[in-house]
Amino acid sequence: MASSEEEASTGCPVPVGTDTAPSSPDSDPAPAQSDSTEDFEVLEEDEDDLSELPPLEDVGRARAPPPPEPPEDARCPEQDPGETPEPPQEWLDVLGNGLLKKKTLVPGRGVESRPRKGQEVTVRLRAALEDGSVVEEDPGLTFTLGDCDVLQALDLCVQLLELGETALIVSDAKYCYGSHGRSPDIPPNAALTLEVELLEARDGPDLELLSGKEKAALANRKRERGNFYYQQADYVLAINSYDIALKVIGSSSKVDFSPEEEAELLEVKVKCLNNLAASQLKLDHYEAALKSCNLVLEHQPGNIKALFRKGKVLAQQGEYREAIPILKAALKLEPSNKTIHAELSKLVKKHADQKTVETEMYRKMLGNPSAGSAPVKCKDKLPWSIPWKWLFGATAIALG
Repeated sequence: MASSEEEASTGCPVPVGTDTAPSSPDSDPAPAQSDSTEDFEVLEEDEDDLSELPPLEDVGRARAPPPPEPPEDARCPEQDPGETPEPPQEWLDVLGNGLLKKKTLVPGRGVESRPRKGQEVTVRLRAALEDGSVVEEDPGLTFTLGDCDVLQALDLCVQLLELGETALIVSDAKYCYGSHGRSPDIPPNAALTLEVELLEARDGPDLELLSGKEKAALANRKRERGNFYYQQADYVLAINSYDIALKVIGSSSKVDFSPEEEAELLEVKVKCLNNLAASQLKLDHYEAALKSCNLVLEHQPGNIKALFRKGKVLAQQGEYREAIPILKAALKLEPSNKTIHAELSKLVKKHADQKTVETEMYRKMLGNPSAGSAPVKCKDKLPWSIPWKWLFGATAIALG
């Protein structure tokens, strides 16, 4: 979900499959502030509303559409009468499930020219729906191979292309825009046909030589791609993108950063960790989510989202005694937040119910009589205890 500001700064086009809504890291509120009506399922966005997230669904596995006829300029040149025509190129079932197929239209320079994961590749792309409607054309799309910066169909198949090769890719919606589509031009569950030519493959940038601003811009692009996958309810790929962004930020550097660049990198790191925790929560990875929240709170102890999610993780683990003070700390930072109020009230009730259940369990284990009978026995014994003591004492004196 690369922003237009980042695109202008890097000169790279927005990859297919990204949300092109403009955003700016500077538009985020202060770490300890949040909207009182904020839903804490929302990611660390640049003021984008992601509160209505779709459930994790299994996208229908429709059969791949029949391959369309290649365009005139992509067909092989006519053979001389004396030459034997080459057999037509067969379709390659990339994943073995029939949902992603590739066919070579124009051969490349050999298998040894195929790009490697981690390299930056540039392709010519033309994407169309089953009815032939063109929804994307890019003469020079550049992305990092293997980082899931673009559609999965494109990322998986470009690894099989040779330099200079033109191929036709037919993909099920599962590896494109899924059950959500892309408004307004790509409907839900839409299969796509991609015509791709591999133009260039080169090694990626040396992270040690990037300036602070370049590192922050690169990490932000990975983070925004993670936000795209989060919206698609693909939390595994979202975690992958956030992890890549954090590796970019945490990589060693041979360049000195200014205080402003350090602050910007820290802000991006906090956003990535918060979004990582949200994705881990969706997958019930509680220990990992707790670790992500703690890392945020090390840098920003008053980060409301991190406090809320940490409290939620502890509550999911049944640790109500530990969760309640954390939510109270978040509520103290923003007393008007209805989301925290609701979660805290729910936890207090659950904690009270838990204590009642534990008390009854202990009574049954110990076989104790009713609580009211014990004090009564003590009171019955108390008035008689002193006279008997005096009586024994007097008797001993008399005998002496």
